Amino acid sequence: MTTCTLKRVSLLGYQQRVKPPVFVHTLARAVVVPSLIKRLNREMNTMASEDAFKGILIALPKPGGGEYGKFYSLHALNDPRIDRLPYSIRILVESAIRNCDNFRVTKDDVEKIIDWEKTSIKQTEIPFMPARVILQDATGVPALVDLASMRDAMKNLGNDPNKISPLVPVELVIDHSVQVDVARSEDALQANMEFEIQRNKERFGFLKWGSSAFDNVLVIPPGSGIVHQVNLEYLGRVVFNTDGILYPDSVIGTDSHTPMIDGLGVAGWGVGGIEAEAAMLGQPMSMILPGVVGFKLSGKLQDGVTATDLVLTVTQMLRKHGVVAKFVEFNGEGMREMSLADRATIANMCPEYGATMAFFPVDDVTLEYLRLTGRSEEAVSMIESYLRANRLFVDYKKAHHEIVYTSRLELDLGEVESCVSGPKRPIDRVPLKDMKADWHACLDNKVGLKGFGIPKEEKHKVVNFSFQGHPAELKHGSIVIAAITSCTNTSNPSVMLGAGLVAKKACELGLEVKQWIKTSLAPGSRVVTEYLWQSGLQKYLNQLGFHTVGYGCTTCIGNSGELDESVASAISENDIIAVSVLSGNRNFEGRVHPITRANYLASPPLVVAYALAGTVDIDFSKEPIGTGKNGKDMYLKDIWPSNEEVSEALQTYVLPGMFKSVYKAITKGNPLWDQLSIPASSMYSWDPNSTYIHEPPYFKNMTMELPGLHRIKDSYCLLNFKDGVTTDQISPPGSIHKDSPAAKYLLERGVDSKGFNSYSSRRGNDEVMVRGTFANARLVNKLLNGEVGPKTIHIPTGEKLTVYDAAMRYKNAGQDTIILAGADYGIGSSRDWAAKGPLLLGVKAVIAKSFERIHRSNLVGMGIIPLSFKNGEDAETLQLTGHELFTINLPGKVGEIEPAQDVDVTTNTGKTFTCKLCLETKVELTYIDHGGILSYVIRNLIKQ
Repeated sequence: MTTCTLKRVSLLGYQQRVKPPVFVHTLARAVVVPSLIKRLNREMNTMASEDAFKGILIALPKPGGGEYGKFYSLHALNDPRIDRLPYSIRILVESAIRNCDNFRVTKDDVEKIIDWEKTSIKQTEIPFMPARVILQDATGVPALVDLASMRDAMKNLGNDPNKISPLVPVELVIDHSVQVDVARSEDALQANMEFEIQRNKERFGFLKWGSSAFDNVLVIPPGSGIVHQVNLEYLGRVVFNTDGILYPDSVIGTDSHTPMIDGLGVAGWGVGGIEAEAAMLGQPMSMILPGVVGFKLSGKLQDGVTATDLVLTVTQMLRKHGVVAKFVEFNGEGMREMSLADRATIANMCPEYGATMAFFPVDDVTLEYLRLTGRSEEAVSMIESYLRANRLFVDYKKAHHEIVYTSRLELDLGEVESCVSGPKRPIDRVPLKDMKADWHACLDNKVGLKGFGIPKEEKHKVVNFSFQGHPAELKHGSIVIAAITSCTNTSNPSVMLGAGLVAKKACELGLEVKQWIKTSLAPGSRVVTEYLWQSGLQKYLNQLGFHTVGYGCTTCIGNSGELDESVASAISENDIIAVSVLSGNRNFEGRVHPITRANYLASPPLVVAYALAGTVDIDFSKEPIGTGKNGKDMYLKDIWPSNEEVSEALQTYVLPGMFKSVYKAITKGNPLWDQLSIPASSMYSWDPNSTYIHEPPYFKNMTMELPGLHRIKDSYCLLNFKDGVTTDQISPPGSIHKDSPAAKYLLERGVDSKGFNSYSSRRGNDEVMVRGTFANARLVNKLLNGEVGPKTIHIPTGEKLTVYDAAMRYKNAGQDTIILAGADYGIGSSRDWAAKGPLLLGVKAVIAKSFERIHRSNLVGMGIIPLSFKNGEDAETLQLTGHELFTINLPGKVGEIEPAQDVDVTTNTGKTFTCKLCLETKVELTYIDHGGILSYVIRNLIKQ
């Protein structure tokens, strides 16, 4: 069997390059790849699998005769344990059976997953091979840069560079580049798109090159939508039918909100960019078999309560319960009352509560959504037939076996109330009725996650200024950004129509939004525009300033654009706690905009309501939202639509034809995209003068000899953090500050400040990104004794330097560095540069109280060693100042190390403490031995 597998890899490695896959607009949307590579892939998979599970490969009949194809039947295993498994674990079982070749995936692996009830509590390592990989441009550019660089490495090592090409479908949606440069204008959409293409012409040209240079890569052009909404409405197959073999759709993505597709019954989760690249190249993912939390839903939402209110409630519950690195699986009678869009909203915020997946098994609601979004009836029939036959379909009208879960939670949907979350974290839910009191408490509290430390005498300060020749004022709590944004909510027609209805009622009553509030609407797909115009609601949103500014992530990822200079000056010069309100999924300080220190997540209707109020310092139940044209006070209840009004609009205006027409032309792009010219070569010609695309240094001077474990002795502490350091703080996505090391680098290369663009747009250039690592303006480094900003202390000299300059001092002197951190280090967006940047700064290890799941994986993938303090201990309890020299006492060879073993750390001050090595599997130890996962992949492909 091993020989067969090696032969397969060898054959695949020497294929002629094929054209990118073409998508058929049916429900299955199977990728049509008329190539030898796909045929060999399937033939060899089948040959390998037949030896182990030939007996359960059976035909799936069509209702009218004939068959859809064959599938590996879980029922045919005749194993009673299957019926007790959560549906999410059954998908892992099917994948292991189908890919079992007794080399990458073994029969023993299959047994471990089937025996989940016993093995999931033992840190059991399993392989998983996803059906496809999905990317967005911010993470997709560095991924393709890495693949292009790996081709160079293969060539330099005397091997075939074309071995570096994806073996599974890779779909990349360009959605992270559009910024809100122009708002509150009929021309905003066109203007912002032109700016987007102008700024990112080189990046987009590189992506367009990648779609032709690599096999199985589909790039969806800018202006199409947000990756997760496009995945939900178009790319998600639910069931693949490839060369007559049926199997569940599954996907890993380089964006942490990939789990949104779980709402469609597709197993999907976010991974590090490095890990995704390995999966593209046919490497199994090594993962710990997760526990599964069963979340039972009952009842239905009260009138006026939105899916956003529900997801913020669920997020708080699950974060409190503790679901990090677990699957969450939803069940119960309440599922019948929940639309698929509502399910997707809950699944989207999976990373905010820390789970790997938030899975909603396929049921009748799923099938209706597939029909609504334009998938063909034939494909829907195939999906239902397959899932029912393979015990992967839930029918709430029938009795079914009791499913075993690791733990359970319950929520009566009728108990959910209107709420927001903030001012600095998605998990800090605030009931709407308590918002005014909570805001005042935040002003009073000392600086922290729920505090700003404003002296009492300054709480009611008023700043008067002139805005475009008109008098204006700001106070603490004044809203300066109100954005309907993010696939979390724009994928949900009920809340989008709800926002439109609020706008309609407000306009009819004569309410207005203050001109200095930057309002915007950034739908996750063009379908939203279709139904908002068809319903007549878009004109009312426009009247309030919520013009469509683009089809992308915009404000949710920090691409909110500049505030008017008069507004920005009034905030900065008077130290005003200005506020953004957005329908997004992240509100960490410094993310939405550098000078909005308070940021609240809210439903789209509430975003409109708060924009009308102009402040978060309001009790909507008692205080008027504004004055109507008749001079009367108007309250929230006067403009809030009923559930019946929303439902009627949804039934009337959200139609299958809209989805079909929008997605029929999605891959065709637009004239601005079509004008981009690309080279025909399969090897990328690096331009040394480019400030966007630069050959990374990871594989330079690489040899076949393993570098082995780097000894970490007498290392300095580069940074010392408290809890909750986010990937936004490690590797900022937003604007490049004019005084930063990255700005200096760009200015030296002739780029003026107007052309800086954002960090997220320059992730294809390691020189910019390493200088941007830890460049967040709100960074809190304990070495600075309370000072906030992107600096640190160079311990040997005591100088205060930018983090980049200090790191280069250490690196040039041959001195290793480590980072000390608190709990949840690396929380936030999946971001490979949050690991690549520290590596290039010379960081060898991170010692933290705990790590966010994807970030820990990214650190390992880049060869940085993660360690965690023992329970009850951290830098403060151990009285570590960060001024010590640290030695991590690891064995000399990787082969002498066990996953998750204890490791002693000593300091030059005589302290010794024990940490847990956060390498979870033998495979991860192997990655460290190779200097990272990508180096491991290159050496493996050469050996094969």
